[in-house]
Amino acid sequence: MKELTRCSRTAGYLEKIFRALNTKYFDGELAEPVITIQSTPRAYGHVTVGKVWGVKDTTRHELNIGAGTLNRPIEETVATMLHEMVHLYCLAHEIQDTSRGNAYHNKRFKAEGEKRALHLEYDKRIGWSVTSPTPELCDFIIEQGWTDINMSRHEFLSINIGGGNKGKDGNTDTDEGAEKKKSSTRKYKCPCCGNSVRATKQVNIICGDCMERMEVVEK
Repeated sequence: MKELTRCSRTAGYLEKIFRALNTKYFDGELAEPVITIQSTPRAYGHVTVGKVWGVKDTTRHELNIGAGTLNRPIEETVATMLHEMVHLYCLAHEIQDTSRGNAYHNKRFKAEGEKRALHLEYDKRIGWSVTSPTPELCDFIIEQGWTDINMSRHEFLSINIGGGNKGKDGNTDTDEGAEKKKSSTRKYKCPCCGNSVRATKQVNIICGDCMERMEVVEK
Protein backbone atom coordinates (compact mmCIF):
# COMPACT_ATOMS: atom_id res chain seq x y z
CA MET A 1 0.00 0.00 0.00
CA LYS A 2 1.28 3.49 -0.87
CA GLU A 3 2.17 5.74 2.03
CA LEU A 4 -0.74 7.95 3.07
CA THR A 5 0.58 11.46 2.66
CA ARG A 6 -2.13 13.04 0.48
CA CYS A 7 -5.46 14.27 1.75
CA SER A 8 -7.48 12.88 -1.16
CA ARG A 9 -5.96 9.42 -0.73
CA THR A 10 -6.51 9.58 3.04
CA ALA A 11 -10.18 10.47 2.61
CA GLY A 12 -10.65 7.45 0.37
CA TYR A 13 -8.82 5.29 2.91
CA LEU A 14 -11.19 6.43 5.68
CA GLU A 15 -14.17 5.61 3.47
CA LYS A 16 -12.74 2.12 2.96
CA ILE A 17 -12.34 1.71 6.72
CA PHE A 18 -15.93 2.86 7.29
CA ARG A 19 -17.30 0.28 4.85
CA ALA A 20 -15.34 -2.58 6.41
CA LEU A 21 -16.45 -1.61 9.93
CA ASN A 22 -20.02 -1.21 8.75
CA THR A 23 -20.01 -4.76 7.38
CA LYS A 24 -18.24 -6.24 10.41
CA TYR A 25 -20.06 -4.53 13.27
CA PHE A 26 -23.36 -3.22 11.85
CA ASP A 27 -24.26 -5.86 9.23
CA GLY A 28 -23.83 -3.15 6.59
CA GLU A 29 -26.97 -1.30 7.67
CA LEU A 30 -25.52 2.16 8.26
CA ALA A 31 -26.14 4.68 5.51
CA GLU A 32 -22.76 5.98 4.40
CA PRO A 33 -22.10 9.54 5.61
CA VAL A 34 -19.91 12.15 4.00
CA ILE A 35 -16.53 11.60 5.63
CA THR A 36 -14.56 14.79 6.17
CA ILE A 37 -11.14 15.73 7.53
CA GLN A 38 -11.40 19.04 9.37
CA SER A 39 -9.97 20.63 12.48
CA THR A 40 -11.89 19.62 15.59
CA PRO A 41 -10.09 21.35 18.49
CA ARG A 42 -12.43 19.81 21.06
CA ALA A 43 -12.49 16.20 19.87
CA TYR A 44 -10.89 13.52 17.74
CA GLY A 45 -14.05 13.29 15.66
CA HIS A 46 -17.75 14.02 15.42
CA VAL A 47 -20.94 13.14 13.59
CA THR A 48 -23.69 15.62 12.89
CA VAL A 49 -27.11 15.02 14.36
CA GLY A 50 -28.75 16.28 11.17
CA LYS A 51 -28.13 15.24 7.59
CA VAL A 52 -26.17 18.34 6.66
CA TRP A 53 -24.83 17.26 3.26
CA GLY A 54 -26.87 17.20 0.06
CA VAL A 55 -25.64 14.55 -2.39
CA LYS A 56 -27.66 14.58 -5.62
CA ASP A 57 -31.21 13.94 -4.47
CA THR A 58 -30.31 12.58 -1.01
CA THR A 59 -29.00 13.98 2.25
CA ARG A 60 -26.32 12.52 4.50
CA HIS A 61 -24.80 12.90 7.92
CA GLU A 62 -21.24 14.17 8.25
CA LEU A 63 -18.61 12.02 9.99
CA ASN A 64 -15.45 13.97 10.65
CA ILE A 65 -12.00 12.80 11.72
CA GLY A 66 -9.89 15.55 13.27
CA ALA A 67 -7.21 16.80 10.89
CA GLY A 68 -4.77 17.42 13.71
CA THR A 69 -4.96 13.84 14.99
CA LEU A 70 -4.78 11.79 11.79
CA ASN A 71 -1.31 10.47 12.58
CA ARG A 72 -2.26 8.70 15.78
CA PRO A 73 -1.75 4.91 15.76
CA ILE A 74 -4.18 3.44 13.24
CA GLU A 75 -6.05 1.49 15.92
CA GLU A 76 -6.85 4.76 17.73
CA THR A 77 -8.12 6.39 14.53
CA VAL A 78 -10.24 3.32 13.77
CA ALA A 79 -11.63 3.39 17.32
CA THR A 80 -12.62 7.03 16.76
CA MET A 81 -14.34 6.07 13.51
CA LEU A 82 -16.18 3.21 15.21
CA HIS A 83 -17.18 5.48 18.12
CA GLU A 84 -18.83 7.88 15.69
CA MET A 85 -20.48 5.00 13.83
CA VAL A 86 -22.12 3.91 17.08
CA HIS A 87 -23.63 7.41 17.27
CA LEU A 88 -24.95 6.96 13.71
CA TYR A 89 -26.47 3.62 14.69
CA CYS A 90 -28.16 5.19 17.70
CA LEU A 91 -29.49 8.05 15.59
CA ALA A 92 -30.93 5.60 13.05
CA HIS A 93 -32.62 3.55 15.80
CA GLU A 94 -33.75 6.53 17.88
CA ILE A 95 -31.62 5.49 20.84
CA GLN A 96 -30.97 8.45 23.13
CA ASP A 97 -27.26 7.85 23.72
CA THR A 98 -26.18 11.35 24.85
CA SER A 99 -27.35 14.35 26.84
CA ARG A 100 -26.04 17.76 27.98
CA GLY A 101 -25.80 19.13 24.47
CA ASN A 102 -24.62 15.78 23.08
CA ALA A 103 -21.48 15.83 25.23
CA TYR A 104 -22.41 13.31 27.94
CA HIS A 105 -22.38 9.68 26.77
CA ASN A 106 -24.77 7.52 28.75
CA LYS A 107 -25.01 3.79 29.47
CA ARG A 108 -26.95 3.21 26.27
CA PHE A 109 -23.96 4.43 24.32
CA LYS A 110 -21.66 2.26 26.44
CA ALA A 111 -23.77 -0.82 25.76
CA GLU A 112 -23.83 -0.27 21.98
CA GLY A 113 -20.12 0.56 21.86
CA GLU A 114 -19.06 -2.49 23.83
CA LYS A 115 -21.08 -4.72 21.49
CA ARG A 116 -18.77 -3.48 18.77
CA ALA A 117 -15.28 -4.03 20.17
CA LEU A 118 -14.79 -0.66 21.86
CA HIS A 119 -13.36 -0.24 25.35
CA LEU A 120 -15.16 2.66 27.04
CA GLU A 121 -14.17 4.31 30.29
CA TYR A 122 -16.10 6.79 32.39
CA ASP A 123 -15.36 10.48 32.88
CA LYS A 124 -17.72 12.54 35.05
CA ARG A 125 -17.77 15.35 32.50
CA ILE A 126 -18.50 13.32 29.37
CA GLY A 127 -19.75 9.97 30.64
CA TRP A 128 -18.81 6.74 28.84
CA SER A 129 -16.89 8.49 26.09
CA VAL A 130 -13.22 7.75 26.77
CA THR A 131 -12.54 5.35 23.91
CA SER A 132 -9.82 2.84 23.10
CA PRO A 133 -9.67 -0.26 20.88
CA THR A 134 -10.13 -3.73 22.36
CA PRO A 135 -7.79 -6.60 21.40
CA GLU A 136 -10.62 -7.88 19.16
CA LEU A 137 -10.64 -4.62 17.22
CA CYS A 138 -6.84 -4.57 17.00
CA ASP A 139 -6.88 -8.09 15.58
CA PHE A 140 -9.44 -7.03 12.95
CA ILE A 141 -7.28 -4.04 11.98
CA ILE A 142 -4.26 -6.32 11.54
CA GLU A 143 -6.32 -8.77 9.45
CA GLN A 144 -7.36 -5.89 7.18
CA GLY A 145 -3.75 -4.75 6.79
CA TRP A 146 -4.59 -1.17 7.73
CA THR A 147 -1.56 1.00 8.38
CA ASP A 148 -0.92 4.32 10.11
CA ILE A 149 -1.79 7.58 8.36
CA ASN A 150 1.46 9.51 8.13
CA MET A 151 0.04 13.00 7.88
CA SER A 152 -1.82 15.46 10.07
CA ARG A 153 -2.46 19.15 10.31
CA HIS A 154 -0.08 20.93 12.70
CA GLU A 155 -2.29 22.74 15.13
CA PHE A 156 -2.51 23.44 18.84
CA LEU A 157 -4.70 20.71 20.32
CA SER A 158 -6.97 21.81 23.12
CA ILE A 159 -9.35 18.92 23.65
CA ASN A 160 -11.87 20.89 25.65
CA ILE A 161 -14.99 18.95 26.49
CA GLY A 162 -18.35 20.40 25.55
CA GLY A 163 -21.40 20.03 23.37
CA GLY A 164 -22.53 22.24 20.57
CA ASN A 165 -24.85 22.62 17.64
CA LYS A 166 -22.41 21.20 15.15
CA GLY A 167 -22.78 17.55 16.07
CA LYS A 168 -21.91 14.87 18.57
CA ASP A 169 -18.31 15.24 19.69
CA GLY A 170 -16.70 11.87 20.31
CA ASN A 171 -13.55 10.29 21.64
CA THR A 172 -12.62 13.21 23.87
CA ASP A 173 -10.03 11.22 25.77
CA THR A 174 -6.95 13.46 25.57
CA ASP A 175 -6.20 16.41 27.84
CA GLU A 176 -4.56 19.60 26.70
CA GLY A 177 -0.82 19.14 26.21
CA ALA A 178 -0.95 15.35 26.41
CA GLU A 179 1.59 13.35 24.46
CA LYS A 180 0.60 11.20 21.53
CA LYS A 181 -1.04 8.00 22.72
CA LYS A 182 1.10 4.89 22.57
CA SER A 183 0.13 2.32 19.98
CA SER A 184 -1.82 -0.76 21.13
CA THR A 185 0.05 -2.90 18.61
CA ARG A 186 3.70 -3.70 17.92
CA LYS A 187 5.40 -3.32 14.55
CA TYR A 188 7.93 -5.94 13.48
CA LYS A 189 10.33 -5.35 10.58
CA CYS A 190 12.71 -7.61 8.72
CA PRO A 191 16.27 -6.18 9.04
CA CYS A 192 17.12 -7.59 5.62
CA CYS A 193 14.30 -6.75 3.18
CA GLY A 194 12.19 -4.34 5.23
CA ASN A 195 8.95 -6.36 5.19
CA SER A 196 6.81 -5.41 8.19
CA VAL A 197 3.84 -6.79 10.13
CA ARG A 198 1.87 -5.78 13.21
CA ALA A 199 0.88 -7.87 16.22
CA THR A 200 -1.16 -7.21 19.35
CA LYS A 201 1.38 -8.96 21.58
CA GLN A 202 5.06 -9.87 21.69
CA VAL A 203 5.81 -12.63 19.16
CA ASN A 204 8.80 -14.40 17.62
CA ILE A 205 8.36 -14.14 13.87
CA ILE A 206 10.58 -14.92 10.89
CA CYS A 207 10.42 -13.25 7.48
CA GLY A 208 9.40 -15.92 4.96
CA ASP A 209 11.39 -14.24 2.18
CA CYS A 210 14.70 -13.85 4.00
CA MET A 211 14.35 -16.36 6.85
CA GLU A 212 15.58 -13.61 9.18
CA ARG A 213 14.08 -12.93 12.62
CA MET A 214 11.91 -9.80 12.48
CA GLU A 215 12.63 -7.08 15.02
CA VAL A 216 10.38 -4.71 16.92
CA VAL A 217 10.71 -1.16 15.63
CA GLU A 218 9.49 2.15 17.02
CA LYS A 219 7.18 4.26 14.86
